[in-house]
Amino acid sequence: MEIAVSTRPRLALAGRITIWSGLLGAASGLLLALRPPAVSADQWSYPQGEVEFALTQTWFAVQHLGLALGIWALWELTGRRSRFGYYAALGGMLALAIIELVAIIPASEALEAPMVVALGVAYGIVAFVIGVGIVAMGVAVIRSGALSGWDRWVPLSLGLWVFFPMMPAIATSFLGARLSIAGWMLLFAALGWVILRREAVGYAP
Repeated sequence: MEIAVSTRPRLALAGRITIWSGLLGAASGLLLALRPPAVSADQWSYPQGEVEFALTQTWFAVQHLGLALGIWALWELTGRRSRFGYYAALGGMLALAIIELVAIIPASEALEAPMVVALGVAYGIVAFVIGVGIVAMGVAVIRSGALSGWDRWVPLSLGLWVFFPMMPAIATSFLGARLSIAGWMLLFAALGWVILRREAVGYAP
């Protein structure tokens, strides 16, 4: 299946955006992990104050849109395989962007506050849906031979990372959460590189 010429520039742009969204997302996570606390550990905005937290969450929402572009580009590049996986992953990522903005509302509240607890549940459900969707896309890519070499393992690795180590790390500690999410972002950057490189050679699955 040849990729339409009109689609290729959009795929290249999506690949570049995915690379930068992943790299900047990883850097943001590491900065949060190393930031000296401005509030107590039992406050939802920890380690940031409320204004800084609001700015960070807004950035994360925008950054997730860049990751969503990577999911779309992977689907286009590999011949639109696994419609279920695509819609689950894309819908989950867009929902995650919205949740990041909603999370600003209870910034000053304690971790036990009802809205904070509800947000924690929402984050978990959406992460699970994204993971399932990307795993489904990754399996379809491997079975179809749409990608070759190490490229074909990147989508599956991206999805599996959600279930291990990311979700257990998030449940364990703040530092573990930040580091595991940073690793996930680096895998998104790798996905962007696969998209950009494959598009550059006019890859046709």
